Amino acid sequence: MGFMMQATRFRMPAEWDRHERTVMSWPANVSLWGDALELAKEEYAATARAIARFEPVLMVANPGDEADAAKRCGADVDVVGLPIDDSWMRDSGPIIVRDTEGRREGIHFRFNAYGERFAPYDKDALVGARVLEHLKIPVRRSELVLEGGSIIVDGEGTLITTEQCLMNVNRNPGWTREDIERELMLQLGVEKIIWLRWGREEDHHTDGHVDVVCMFIRPGVVIAQGCEDASNPNYPRMQANLKALRAARDAAGRPLDIIELPLLPLVDFGGGKIMVSNANAYLVNGGLIVPLAGVSEEERALKIFARVCPDREVVGVPARAIGYGGGGLHCITQQIPAAG
Repeated sequence: MGFMMQATRFRMPAEWDRHERTVMSWPANVSLWGDALELAKEEYAATARAIARFEPVLMVANPGDEADAAKRCGADVDVVGLPIDDSWMRDSGPIIVRDTEGRREGIHFRFNAYGERFAPYDKDALVGARVLEHLKIPVRRSELVLEGGSIIVDGEGTLITTEQCLMNVNRNPGWTREDIERELMLQLGVEKIIWLRWGREEDHHTDGHVDVVCMFIRPGVVIAQGCEDASNPNYPRMQANLKALRAARDAAGRPLDIIELPLLPLVDFGGGKIMVSNANAYLVNGGLIVPLAGVSEEERALKIFARVCPDREVVGVPARAIGYGGGGLHCITQQIPAAG
């Protein structure tokens, strides 16, 4: 099911559009990470180094943490001290839109730490605007509570999201679906919104972010999380999402080409079972950075990525600690599209 409206002159570019840089933020919340904090820092640093092979990286660190971040990330990663609560720049950071003349604006949506699930979050609620000020990109504010991981776009007017997240009463109580659609269209310049019902069953931190279950790889082509085991609790969810995607049309009226990604088994970490999603991958200039669980089953996923992205270098980065924290490599990165 979708909703259409005329777009504004500013539009959020697709992730494969050329980046000026990637912005990340350095792990800081000891109560969230616990004993996994050191490994999380190593995985964040490895992610930053992998991306820096393709494009500049700006790492935001809490004042006092800059030296630690710089030492671990290396000389190719720029570090800036700005106050943060934790390290999910996809969700708390700015979303850049661009007009037909190439001018950029940054949208600073409201952030409430996933329905006030994690406190405090006052610094993360401000970091998007602070990053824009540092980058000297004009800021535009929206009253919508929105995390960047809850949406994906094709840069040509289509946006995909999940009802589980955006319609959750802990985000925007009093907002109707039509209110949310209108604001997304106004701020991001999209014309068509495709609603999926679900995120992953294990995605308790974010209430079902769409970037854990699918990604646009190019116009009209979506890599979507599948599930082949009918006894898995994700099976009805992923089948419903796949059905919705196959029935959908994008803003240009095209049916979507859906490439199904096998579901990884949960992995042991920190005394429990955690989710590491290969679907939470990040497109950079000339590359694709994929989170790795370190299990043999993900060889299938890496082959799929290599097949559908023949013009990109596919780079895997271990992400078990990041998965323990509740996300993946897409969750900890935010692209800054190039001007012009």
